[in-house]
Amino acid sequence: MKKVLIGAVAATAMTLVAGVASAQTPIRVTLQLPETHSLGVNLNAWKSCVMSKTDAFDIQIFPSAQLYKDNQVPEAVGSGAVEMGTASLTRFAGAVPAVDAVYVPFLLDSAEKVKKFTAPGSAARKAIDDAVLKETGARILWWQAFGRTIYLSKDPIRVPDDIKGKKVRTFGKLLGWTAEALGAAPTLMSGSKQFLAYQQGAVDAGITGLTGAKSRKLYEVMDHMTLTFDSDIEFVAVMNNDFYMSLSDGDRKVVDDCGAQVEKELRDNIFKIEEEALAYLRDKINVIELTDAERAKWREATASVVDRFVSEGGATAAAVIDAAKQN
Repeated sequence: MKKVLIGAVAATAMTLVAGVASAQTPIRVTLQLPETHSLGVNLNAWKSCVMSKTDAFDIQIFPSAQLYKDNQVPEAVGSGAVEMGTASLTRFAGAVPAVDAVYVPFLLDSAEKVKKFTAPGSAARKAIDDAVLKETGARILWWQAFGRTIYLSKDPIRVPDDIKGKKVRTFGKLLGWTAEALGAAPTLMSGSKQFLAYQQGAVDAGITGLTGAKSRKLYEVMDHMTLTFDSDIEFVAVMNNDFYMSLSDGDRKVVDDCGAQVEKELRDNIFKIEEEALAYLRDKINVIELTDAERAKWREATASVVDRFVSEGGATAAAVIDAAKQN
């Protein structure tokens, strides 16, 4: 009788646990990078924060583009094919050209300018967040600081003349314009495809970020890294808006509050993260640091990009540029 009673209690407990588990709402999150990358760490920090405040969700993170490549994220999240994802902000440029303001060369060329531009509630940030939601159905929960742009190459690149005529990997339309302004031929490519493309010589150089060069081990297939630091790379964590609105007020608050918390943590630490990545890379790849005079040549060579951006980007793009210049 005792064994029967214990078995009955155990069965009841298992049923209750199963009931709790089945009541949880699944949130699948597509991540482009390994979970060891700062963006993966940031996303897991959000997951831990949410789970510490509510047991309403079963959050599943799929790293290294297992579910979707970065160029597929806007449509996948906007359509509800997946509840949530992270992607480079430029992947939303097809619907909202203004998002590419962060990639306008030398527009956000200091930590102070980047922080003001990306601050929650800033004029530039609000214009972009609102437009992405309206045009895609994906709600930006928080911005993920990725760092600044650099160039990887087979041959050393120090001044714009060194890049003329070369095939350059880019990850957005505006970065393609930058390559063109430098006299190079842009090749649009997802981040996950870089290693193989560099290894096979499909391109001569590539625009990426310091942390990406480390986490993707791109130093194994490229010889030189030029620290141009000419634009800011931003990723965004987005959630399908219909899914977001279906949550209770309390659960939405948890999602938002934890997003704000991990955004600040990453933003405050991004330059330290970059410094650590650079220290790691120094003995693995030739690091080229530009003088002020050399940087001025890059600035001059790419000056036309901002005018092209405003001309082709519409009213929202113009408003975002104006906001950035007021920083």
